[in-house]
Amino acid sequence: MKIANRKKSFAVPAASELLNAVEWWSISGLRLPCELEAMITPTIRDSSLILKRIFALLAAMVLAIVLSGCKASHHPSEPGKLGTPASSDAMLAVIEEPGPIELEKITAANWVVIRSGLINLDHPAAQAAGLEDGDEPIEIYFYVLRHPTYGTFIVDSGVESGFRSSESNARVSWLVTQAMKIDELEVRTTTAEWLALEQQPLAGVFITHLHLDHIMGLPDVPPGTPVYTGPDEAGAEQFLNLFTRGTIDRMLDSTGKLNEWPFTADPANRFAGVIDVFGDGSLWAIHVPGHTPGSTAFVVRTPQGPHLLLGDATHTRWGWENGVEPGSFSHNPAQSAVSLKTLLDLSAQYPDMKVHPGHQSLSDSSAR
Repeated sequence: MKIANRKKSFAVPAASELLNAVEWWSISGLRLPCELEAMITPTIRDSSLILKRIFALLAAMVLAIVLSGCKASHHPSEPGKLGTPASSDAMLAVIEEPGPIELEKITAANWVVIRSGLINLDHPAAQAAGLEDGDEPIEIYFYVLRHPTYGTFIVDSGVESGFRSSESNARVSWLVTQAMKIDELEVRTTTAEWLALEQQPLAGVFITHLHLDHIMGLPDVPPGTPVYTGPDEAGAEQFLNLFTRGTIDRMLDSTGKLNEWPFTADPANRFAGVIDVFGDGSLWAIHVPGHTPGSTAFVVRTPQGPHLLLGDATHTRWGWENGVEPGSFSHNPAQSAVSLKTLLDLSAQYPDMKVHPGHQSLSDSSAR
């Protein structure tokens, strides 16, 4: 049918067409935001009622998105039992001492994403450098931590076996596949392939934050393996979650409840929070909110000296070396800039510490 006014007319889709669109939304892997899908039922028969329901649904969707956004995931979380809140003074007191953890950095995949998501191109430094939006080559890492007493852990999760083919991973929705250029993901090693060569069982996974490129190896992790995240990672609300939540939920299907780090305010006021993970000063979790509310960096004490794993407090080498926070991929850009500054200050205080940005390596921190 058509609705006309004195100047122009436009077509209104038939009720069946609108229902098909809503059905496509569902089967593509995206849940309608904030559980509004319950407003449409398969028992509806009358076309005018269908149209009223759909237009009411669309209006409610827009209102819900504007007012609250949607959670990153429906996956349950609980307070973690590992780790003790500490002052950053305690961390700095031992940071330069050789530690017991053997660290291995593994490149799981090569990828290409948009530069404006990785770097705040409106930052004066980016403007002065003439940076423009476009494809930016990145890598997906995970870090193996071998502690002589507590066992083997990984920071972030690598890439699961399903990503060997862009067409074989049913966990990723069609929309996420297209928007994130999954077909351009070049897998170098999967988490399952790495696990098959490991002689020790995996004791746990420390996730820097709950974005897809940091949890896309979790389906390969043995069920029952504890997974740790920063606070409120699953519950964080943001517009972009509308499109990614279904995919994130499916990536977490085989994972138990997420264990949240028990961060409290840093008594020394350097960071949002610091945790002594094993209680022996060998591994420190640092709360660096901004990119996501629970974003976590790690200081690892190895026999060769300390390493700083940034997560996505900065994705790129350029962002780190020029002090520019991430761009549109961040939940809270202003807070992200503050957190990056705290890590830059830490690095400046300990210039021999090896630094690892989220998705590119510095010249002295190459991955194997």
